[in-house]
Amino acid sequence: MAETSSTPVPAPLTGSNLVLGTVVLSLATFMNVLDSSIANVSLPAIAGNLGVSPTQGTWVITSFGVANAISVPLTGWLTQRFGAVRLFVSSILLFVLASWLCGFASSLEMLIAFRVLQGLVAGPMIPLSQTLLLSSYPRAKAGMALAMWSMTTLVAPVTGPLLGGWITDNVSWPWIFYINVPVGLWAAAVTWRIYAKRETPTRKLPIDTVGLALLVLWVGSLQVMLDKGKELDWFNSGQITALAVMAAVGFVVFIAWELTEEHPIVDLRLFANRNFAFGSFTLSVAYCLFFGSVVLLPLWLQQYMGYTATSAGMAMAPVGILAIVLSPLVGRSVARVDPRRLATVAFLGFALVLWMRSHFSTDSDFATIMVPTILQGGAMAFFFIPLSALTLSGLSPDKIASASGLSNFTRITAGAMGTSLVTTLWENRAAMHHSHLVEHISNTDATAVDALSMLSKLGLTVEQASAQLNRLIDQQAFTRAADDVFLGSAWMFLALIPLVWLARPVRLGGVAPDGGGAH
Repeated sequence: MAETSSTPVPAPLTGSNLVLGTVVLSLATFMNVLDSSIANVSLPAIAGNLGVSPTQGTWVITSFGVANAISVPLTGWLTQRFGAVRLFVSSILLFVLASWLCGFASSLEMLIAFRVLQGLVAGPMIPLSQTLLLSSYPRAKAGMALAMWSMTTLVAPVTGPLLGGWITDNVSWPWIFYINVPVGLWAAAVTWRIYAKRETPTRKLPIDTVGLALLVLWVGSLQVMLDKGKELDWFNSGQITALAVMAAVGFVVFIAWELTEEHPIVDLRLFANRNFAFGSFTLSVAYCLFFGSVVLLPLWLQQYMGYTATSAGMAMAPVGILAIVLSPLVGRSVARVDPRRLATVAFLGFALVLWMRSHFSTDSDFATIMVPTILQGGAMAFFFIPLSALTLSGLSPDKIASASGLSNFTRITAGAMGTSLVTTLWENRAAMHHSHLVEHISNTDATAVDALSMLSKLGLTVEQASAQLNRLIDQQAFTRAADDVFLGSAWMFLALIPLVWLARPVRLGGVAPDGGGAH
């Protein structure tokens, strides 16, 4: 996009304003990311309370994801139209209102409508929190700013299920939305006090209505296809096939239109920047793998290892320990060390963690499961900061909001794809392992006969004993399938390492070579 103005970039913040600014911007990001996952473990309670099936209840998650994915890439255009500070504060206040309405919803239809609103207004919050945070720090401390920002983005998806499960079990599900109200109001008030005089220049741009319509079409179709694909048996369903065609055609037409439009709703020309292209791609694929494992591990623990929602959350919680400890150190290092080297450390770390998880068995105890979780926090610290720095390097300050919005859009979409692909692959591999295991068991097999006999002596009928035996086979099959997915993901992380090195080397005193990289 063209330069918005010759207005000088404001000086970095100092003292208490810098501390408070970092806290409220990170808190707004945390609140947003948390809300994308906090409702997951509450779905049974929500569905039961509203009198719908759990399958229908999944639209509570889908509606937010679709709306959020559509609005995130609009951040650049909206920022030029209204200003980064006004847009960010407005997004927080509207998010608070939508959260309050979600808690008051008395039917599934109302809740879905308010979740759509919540997802739409939440879109600009994450990229703009990154943009404003970078404007708050001097160039030499840009890595530290990214460190503070990345911790909230990575820890929130893990915290969400734990907090959501606790609130649902001990209070009631509406409070997973109500807790946003005081947090959001405080964050909006402090943000306005600190940043109101640091507003970015604006200009009136024509609305790219065709581009917006195409964006809604292909992103909406893709998100619904990913969310409902497993339930509808993917391409054996005419509905999923139709959604896939709409997404593909809409995507191709969208790219052609945006590249020829004078004032595009999404600035795809950013991909002409080599570091942005490779940085966004590797960040998105890596986040797809990371988020897939974040979803798969608690599912396996709860469904086949006997963990409750709270205990599964506890098994995931220590991931934040090393992430919080190491992120400031990585943030300081990114100004001196090539970000490609730091990203390589992250990918090697994730590969090690997933390789360790690929050796899990039905006999794995809590400590065995906890060790790779703790190590994963270290990999997370080296993951987001250098890749974000690499992606935004070399861009002029006026392009940072657009670039941050676009890179976050690709990351969020990749996360949704990771969830669908991992859960589908897990079930398919489990079906294969199940069939292989039962090949060795028959009514005349000595081991099977002994097992059925032992279960019968415990008072079970033949049907109950058979069902129990099948449950044990399922447990083994899904555990082996989870191991397969973890091992495949480990190899994919290793395959991403050469791609990082295709980006140009970065000499970082900050994100952009010509300034703080904020406006």
